[in-house]
Amino acid sequence: MEPRSPNSSTGNSMSTATLTDESPAKRGKKPPQPIYELLQPFLGAINGIRSYLALTLRALMWVVRPPYRIMELLKAMDFVGVQSVFIVSLTGIFSGMVLALQTTHTLRQFSAEGVVGSVVAISLTRELSPVFSALMVTARAGSAMGAELGNMRVTEQIDALTTMSVSPVQYLVVPRMIASILTMPMLCVLYSCVGMVGAWMIAVEFLGVDPGTFIANIEKYLTLNDFTMGLIKSVVFGFLISTISCHQGFYARGGARGVGIATTRAVVQSAVVLFIANYLITNWLTQL
Repeated sequence: MEPRSPNSSTGNSMSTATLTDESPAKRGKKPPQPIYELLQPFLGAINGIRSYLALTLRALMWVVRPPYRIMELLKAMDFVGVQSVFIVSLTGIFSGMVLALQTTHTLRQFSAEGVVGSVVAISLTRELSPVFSALMVTARAGSAMGAELGNMRVTEQIDALTTMSVSPVQYLVVPRMIASILTMPMLCVLYSCVGMVGAWMIAVEFLGVDPGTFIANIEKYLTLNDFTMGLIKSVVFGFLISTISCHQGFYARGGARGVGIATTRAVVQSAVVLFIANYLITNWLTQL
């Protein structure tokens, strides 16, 4: 029987103590990081902005590169533009009616109801038409873009396009972006025209405003800059709606629940960004 080393028990106890006293990081457990957890929402927002800018840049690069998918563009224009005509028209006519009703009753206190037509026309062309039509497109088409691309992502259809050497950005994002940019100004003009019809019905037919004065003040005070401001806003809004919605759907994760979250984020983020962009564009154009 071999003599037992006097240090053997000490060595075993030391090795056991060493294993026991290891830090959580050495045992594979991360120590609590309250600062990191506090900053995590901000880091997530920065990562989201970075991925959005990267996807948007890739889409802009693919706009001028062949192959040009005309059929996909026409389908996207039909979906974003043509199928939004009814909801935009319905919203526009009631917006014009409400605006004319409120404006007429307010200005009648000052015997200035004759300028109702110009007030409604300027309000529609500058603000209401681009903003409200963009919100309607966001609710109808933007949510559908996010849901459709999100479903394709979680079912690996986007990965299948990549496997077939087809750029998913060019095939899925670019047609929707171009279609939104092209159709939003048309929907904006439609909103303005339908809104003025509703304003005419309320102000002239029901509240007794003189029709000649109604039209004359529109011709006097409504300028080309009012139309230009509305069209510029609608183009920018169409770009933002399509890229934000496609970005949320393109990077959706987590099955059906992830698709729902991506769709919700697409609508909410688009609406918030629209109002921010509306203020910035209005402030910039009014200073020119």
